[in-house]
Amino acid sequence: MKMKQHSTSSAQFNFRLLISVLFLFISSGVIAHTINYDMSEFSKSDIGLIYLKLGYLHILPLGLDHILFVLSIFLINTKLKPVITQITVFTIAHSITLALSMYEIIKMPAAVVEPIIALSIVFVALENILMDKVNTTRYIIIFAFGLIHGMGFAGVLHDLGLPAQDYALGLITFNVGVELGQISVILIAYFLLTKWVKDKPYYKGRVVVPISFAIAVVASYWVVERLFFT
Repeated sequence: MKMKQHSTSSAQFNFRLLISVLFLFISSGVIAHTINYDMSEFSKSDIGLIYLKLGYLHILPLGLDHILFVLSIFLINTKLKPVITQITVFTIAHSITLALSMYEIIKMPAAVVEPIIALSIVFVALENILMDKVNTTRYIIIFAFGLIHGMGFAGVLHDLGLPAQDYALGLITFNVGVELGQISVILIAYFLLTKWVKDKPYYKGRVVVPISFAIAVVASYWVVERLFFT
């Protein structure tokens, strides 16, 4: 009997979750939509999982600009430890401004935030070409750009909306989802690419430089597009 009740409860949760996520995607072509329906009947675990998945989806597959920024951080490193350290610095920074923006302690218009996010990708990608290893300055730069990216995440959450009864829970789990998305990007890049060639003498010239250059070109296009055509 308990097993049957558990199965029924699980099925009901999966159905509610499916309907919620479908609603979010149908209401917009990208991740710019509003949760404008009542979530009061959802449990905390339901809400947490919904926002966890939305945070993850904002990175993979929808957050191409954030993916390219994470890849730019990743490429110059031949070991995972400095990558993890840089991503941790980035996460701390964007978590701060995400929270402050969502609680309306700080405000910055998307017309300012989005071009700077694109510019941050250009900067880090070009730095990969010009430098041979990570120095202290890069950590400071990544923290500064992380603050800007956090405002970008906040813009997404403002569009999505947060449940009034579990505002903090939605904010935290969305941020955790973002972090899991970033970690996924790093692991995919590591096992598909650098694990096999990171110790080769041609790694910088044949891997880091061309990929970083391509990222810089794409991000430069975004800078122009976001400044003049958005």
